[in-house]
Amino acid sequence: MAASKPVEAPGGGGTAGLSRWQLALVLGAPVLLGAGAIYLWGRRAARRGKGASERKTPEGRASPGPGGEGGSGQPDGPGHEEMSPLGRAQAAKNKGNKYFKAGKYELAIQCYTEAIRLCPPEKNLDLSTFYQNRAAAYEQLQKWTEVAQDCTKAVELNPKYVKALFRRAKAHEKLDNKKECLEDVTAVCILEAFQNQQSMLLADKVLKLLGKEKAKEKYKNREPLMPSPQFIKSYFSSFTDDIISQPLLKGEKSDEDKDKEGEASEVKENSGYLRAKQYMEEENYDKIISESTKEIEAKGKYMAEALLLRATFYLLIGNASAAKPDLDQVISMEDANVKLRANALIKRGSMFMQQQQPMLSTQDFNMAADIDPQNADVYHHRGQLKILLDQIEEAVEDFDECIRLRPNSALAQAQKCFALYRQAYTGSNALTVQAAMKGFEDVIKKFPKCAEGYALYAQALTDQQQFGKADEMYDKCIDLEPDNATTYVHKGLLQLQWKQDLDKGLELISKAIEIDNKCDFAYETMGTIEVQRGNLDKAIEMFNKAINLAKSEMEMAHLYSLCDAAYAQTEVAKKYGLKPPTL
Repeated sequence: MAASKPVEAPGGGGTAGLSRWQLALVLGAPVLLGAGAIYLWGRRAARRGKGASERKTPEGRASPGPGGEGGSGQPDGPGHEEMSPLGRAQAAKNKGNKYFKAGKYELAIQCYTEAIRLCPPEKNLDLSTFYQNRAAAYEQLQKWTEVAQDCTKAVELNPKYVKALFRRAKAHEKLDNKKECLEDVTAVCILEAFQNQQSMLLADKVLKLLGKEKAKEKYKNREPLMPSPQFIKSYFSSFTDDIISQPLLKGEKSDEDKDKEGEASEVKENSGYLRAKQYMEEENYDKIISESTKEIEAKGKYMAEALLLRATFYLLIGNASAAKPDLDQVISMEDANVKLRANALIKRGSMFMQQQQPMLSTQDFNMAADIDPQNADVYHHRGQLKILLDQIEEAVEDFDECIRLRPNSALAQAQKCFALYRQAYTGSNALTVQAAMKGFEDVIKKFPKCAEGYALYAQALTDQQQFGKADEMYDKCIDLEPDNATTYVHKGLLQLQWKQDLDKGLELISKAIEIDNKCDFAYETMGTIEVQRGNLDKAIEMFNKAINLAKSEMEMAHLYSLCDAAYAQTEVAKKYGLKPPTL
């Protein structure tokens, strides 16, 4: 079982973690990034949100409703206020509305300006409507600075004026004021209870842009960080035809060391690569890159192996740009062991997928299958890729080939079951769902010591709301792998969905961090829960810890989005006294 989200892990090695859609299945709801609110009980919110669509009130009118958002914007009929200052202001506004509907925006602006001039200053709601209407006309002329200024006036007069806040958010987007845009659209999302698709989409868009910008700068200057030993061992355990992860051969150790049971071995040859392998056995991972480099610089007989080993650890510390030249070189070495080249292709293909380049990833996996068709690892990892690409039938075919080549591969059989379950679930086919669930039972019966089988079965059971049995499966995982932090995170999430037991959920996630203080998934999940509890400062702290542990720029961008969303909520709370619903 992998230590984190292995589909996204360097080289695509681990197997038990969750991609985004898998996390959604575990939570039983879509993962919503609108203002950073990931709703653990989102089934109800998702159902309510199905009807949310574009705003129905036309441009140039205030949003009606109990929130005190100004007048209706409808032309006023004749009455006793007709010649009063407010009556004259309303008449000017009504005239502006007619010009607006006719597309005569400059004339509309003149009328709204007259309405603002005539309106008594104590009539805040009416005055806010006039400013918002003028902003709408400026928007049609793409005068974004004026839009923002008028919306600001409207919001100062009516702080919960949804239409003005949203219009200002769009103006800030055009002016490339992402932080200000995010704060405004966050306020809109909260006021609308996260039900309006337009504001949710804008929030998501801005969060992604901010996340990418920040991650690009941070990732470029980050200090390389070696993952935990548990993660590294879990990563290598997903390969069986990987020469560099195999133990030192007897001929590579001195006779004296063969008799030293439990002691570190001394390699017989003066080889940087063999020393690096020895350090791997000792879990002294920080020295592997430097020892591999010595072998490469000396052009030793293990040069190809050293290149692949160094590239693998570059991937593990999140330095894909350094890994790629080494992988390229191994792949191009036609006289090298074919299994080395195939392994390099698997890892480069997984790296491309992590970088959201699926075509290049697919090319590498296909090339690996061409040059080493009997390599079970190729089909195992390509199957994972196909799941991510929603090519489920092809994924199942790859897992079947992996199982044919390696009949005792519990991992491949468990992942095949999960692929079949996902296909049945998305197709809403009760009979095939039932068959897939039975497949899990068969796998854990055949391979009772495969933690992966229990973990994936637990995910499917959670989605089927069979919470008690899912909890039992996670307990089996913990019995088999007590040092796997990810399992504790998933078990914690289960407590939240099943029993709404925040204390137990947080206790389990805290246990995950105690086991592996480099488990970014645990910090991310805890941050998400703290957002839901309304503890935004604590959430930001957790997200920042996860950011520092991120293994790819893409993962870092996602975490920055969560962190920025939480921060925006703190700013909105200060400015407008608005807070989202909490658990």
